[in-house]
Amino acid sequence: MLISCSWKGKSYSVDTGKPIDLSIPLRSGDNNVNAFFIPPVKIEPFRFGTFTGSVLEGGSCNVNNILFNPHGNGTHTECVGHISKEPFTINESLKTFFFFARIITITPLKQDDEYVITKEQVEKLAGNDEPEALIIRTLPNAADKLTKKYSGTNPPYLLPEAARWMCDKGVKHLLLDLPSVDREDDDGNLFAHHEFWNYPKATRNDATITELIYVPDQVADGDYLLNLLVASFENDASPSKPVVYQLIPG
Repeated sequence: MLISCSWKGKSYSVDTGKPIDLSIPLRSGDNNVNAFFIPPVKIEPFRFGTFTGSVLEGGSCNVNNILFNPHGNGTHTECVGHISKEPFTINESLKTFFFFARIITITPLKQDDEYVITKEQVEKLAGNDEPEALIIRTLPNAADKLTKKYSGTNPPYLLPEAARWMCDKGVKHLLLDLPSVDREDDDGNLFAHHEFWNYPKATRNDATITELIYVPDQVADGDYLLNLLVASFENDASPSKPVVYQLIPG
């Protein structure tokens, strides 16, 4: 189905039958992306008395318990409640779900013994027309991002001034294929998180950060319509399914 939309005075069509899913599926066990030394996802049948929630084990239906942590077990979207004393939740913060988004590809720069994304890189590629959402794909972009074990590897991260630039430009939703916008261990400062949400000075309660996405190589840089889907958890973060659609001019 084709739908029409407009952004900054330009008209577009979107084919809803051609979604591009940027999420990493949550799988039980070790065959899944993982970060911050969080245990793997566990999906197992619910058992009570003589009932077994597994048809293979003789039960009448499949009823699974799922144990996971959204921050380290896959694609997730978080709100300012991730760093705030106040109890903000993603279900309260994210009230609309379609946004004009720009995909950019960045090779993190080596700085001392680390790899970082700088303000200059983001500013050069993101442009000045202030997309509502910014999606960052990092290079290299091997398929092992779908199952990579990031714990203890100090992955690339966003410098605080890059996050501040996004805040100042009005980027409401940041999505990237890394486990965090901040250094894996920064003594709990989370500088980039604070800068992006402008917390606690003039907090952007409706802004979100989505981490551990995967943007396939065949998806070109450029502008898309983003559908940012989350489960209705009253929690600082939720597993999420960001889906983009190509914009067809005219």
